[in-house]
Amino acid sequence: MKRQVLYSGSRRTPVPARDEAPRREEAPVGDQGPPAPAKFPRLHRLLAAGSRHARLLYFVGGIACALFVAGAWLALQARPRPLTQQDVQAAVLKALEKQALPARAAKAAEMVRPSVVRVRGLTDTPPKRAAKSAAKRDGSKPERTPARPPDKGTPEGWHEISVGSGVVIVDDGTILTNLHVVYGARRVMVTFHDGSESEAELLSVHPENDLAVIKVRKVPDDLPVVTLGSASRLKPGDEVVAVGFPFGIGPSVSAGVVSGLNREFLSPEGERVLTGLIQFDAAVNPGSSGGPLVTMQGDVVGIVTAILNPTGSGTFIGVGFAVTIGAASRAVGTVSPLPEP
Repeated sequence: MKRQVLYSGSRRTPVPARDEAPRREEAPVGDQGPPAPAKFPRLHRLLAAGSRHARLLYFVGGIACALFVAGAWLALQARPRPLTQQDVQAAVLKALEKQALPARAAKAAEMVRPSVVRVRGLTDTPPKRAAKSAAKRDGSKPERTPARPPDKGTPEGWHEISVGSGVVIVDDGTILTNLHVVYGARRVMVTFHDGSESEAELLSVHPENDLAVIKVRKVPDDLPVVTLGSASRLKPGDEVVAVGFPFGIGPSVSAGVVSGLNREFLSPEGERVLTGLIQFDAAVNPGSSGGPLVTMQGDVVGIVTAILNPTGSGTFIGVGFAVTIGAASRAVGTVSPLPEP
């Protein structure tokens, strides 16, 4: 007898297959429940903060973009070419074309000019009689110099028999000059750079170097002195300047170079031989004696003493001599009697 199949009224839950994942029952739309926890909490917080400060972020981002663009533009620009020696020389030449530099000789002369003085020897004997007595004494002819107007500072009854130069070496009015400038004078008058004048007295003489030291009785205010240098550093060819009163005119400036060192010179009268002299070619004439010989740095390295002229005319032909400042410095402290005229 065939068995009858019985069916239950309850529904059986179907068993899922092994490779099938259980399905989640989706909740109705109106009943979502609590939200699922975020997997990246830090990112979530950053996004939330960015949404709150969106304007600030836009501003900072704009500045960053502008800086980036500017940096890229500068990086693309051509770098300047490094300076070369030719560039520097071209710039210097261009500057010299626009503004001329003062002459070195002018600068050197300006440094000593206020300390250079004119020295005059006076006598109460008429000039013709004094010239005749001098010619009778040494057998020479009286030297003729160009005529110039009489000096207004000459005291009445006195006559000028010599004119030369000098340089202030001490601010108390001590002046260095040549012995032959004051030789035979009964009075010595000194004219300063500012035009003031004072009588001077003889302090010492140094006949071996034709030097004399005098001191004025009335010292001007703020009297400048020269800077004494060293003649041992001189070399032939070095530039020098001579400042003085040739023929009583000045102060006059002439420039040249050192022609030689350690020269000897025999005075026209043949009385003495001067040694250790500086030979130079800066123009000097009668009246320049006693003036300073100056380097381009403004240092006095010699005292102009003599000129060489075989014709006997007493004018400059290109050879002058100066006593070194070393010998002149020794003369400051040397005291000996003045030779009789």
